[in-house]
Amino acid sequence: MKAEIITIGDEILIGQIVDTNSAWMAQQLNLHGIEVYQVTSVHDNQVHILKALADAEMNADLVLITGGLGPTKDDITKKCLCEFFNTELVFHSEVLEHVQSLLTSRNVAINQMNRDQALLPANCTVLHNSAGTAAGMWFERNGTIFISMPGVPFEMEAVMTEEVFPRLVKMGITQVIVHKTVLTIGLPESMLAEKIEGWESALPDFIRLAYLPSPLMVRLRLSAYGLDQALLEAQIEKQVRDLLILIPENVFGFDDDNLGLVIGRILIESSQTLAVAESCTGGNIAHYLTFNPGSSDYFKGGVVAYSNEIKNKLLNVPIEIIQEFGAVSQQVAEAMAQGARKVLRTDYSLSTTGIAGPDGGTDEKPVGTVWISVAGPSGVKSKKYIFKHNRERNIIRTSQTALNLLRTFILNEKSQSR
Repeated sequence: MKAEIITIGDEILIGQIVDTNSAWMAQQLNLHGIEVYQVTSVHDNQVHILKALADAEMNADLVLITGGLGPTKDDITKKCLCEFFNTELVFHSEVLEHVQSLLTSRNVAINQMNRDQALLPANCTVLHNSAGTAAGMWFERNGTIFISMPGVPFEMEAVMTEEVFPRLVKMGITQVIVHKTVLTIGLPESMLAEKIEGWESALPDFIRLAYLPSPLMVRLRLSAYGLDQALLEAQIEKQVRDLLILIPENVFGFDDDNLGLVIGRILIESSQTLAVAESCTGGNIAHYLTFNPGSSDYFKGGVVAYSNEIKNKLLNVPIEIIQEFGAVSQQVAEAMAQGARKVLRTDYSLSTTGIAGPDGGTDEKPVGTVWISVAGPSGVKSKKYIFKHNRERNIIRTSQTALNLLRTFILNEKSQSR
């Protein structure tokens, strides 16, 4: 089944509000095995709305409409639906009773505009809106289902959850869909695609693969469609196992994992602790770590050593090293990591020093040059990277790269100790 989402409202098109409704509906439809064919946003204009409805009828089996159901004159969706379905507004007493009850509970006096919320197209099936005064409407024509809902997000979600999906499930037009997202790092999208090309080509027809790149990682989303959930889950797990054989170093987690969370799990298992010493990342790594609940079990703290003075006084980085090699160097990165590990008394430490930009670079050390160092029981590991000229992306990429270097360092230590 193919679905189209139509959002109605000038406020969306002028950027006054963000269309979160479409994202939520698309996600929920996908979970029910319904493919979203198109998302369309239109003005509060009768001609525009009618054209969008006609176009959707030609392309989709299910059309979900939000917006324009309020009590004021600029809300014209019901009028447009009456014209589109060649019908008229009629009074629904049960809707008025709900409106009166809802407004009374809020100590709001009912007026004529509120009463007009009980006027709905004669040939629609009324969908109860437990969260608000604007009822939803269900129409069917030429094999296409049209569902109109309020634009207020929590009201739309109530109608979808309590009315729309139960009806679709009862009609037997939904299917099972199983998702699994594999989180990868260390390979750009094109290189990753080249490395797993054979695996991707061999995927069964009922499993689709999507590449979702970002500055932090490349997510690989596997989606299996069918009727037997147990079979689909087993097939997804098999494909993931095969993928791990191809890129074991690059997969760091699944679904809603993040690097901080994954590192935390590893450290908690062995009752070990971590500290950070950050220069160019300015505390961003500490943020990524403490974003996760329970991080206090393994993360003891960090030092944002932005100036050379702080590197020296708090992390005991010798001034002579800074003067000889410069703040952005392997020697300073390692001294920062060792200093943080000693001062904060942790098993592991992680440091960053670099030139985030947009200025400060030289021919020898251009903007984007970063040194990352990890210190642990077995010693120190450092690596140099050269990113781009965008300051924000440099900070994000350095933070993520540093966490992944720490992850692989810890795992290598553990494998060697077995």
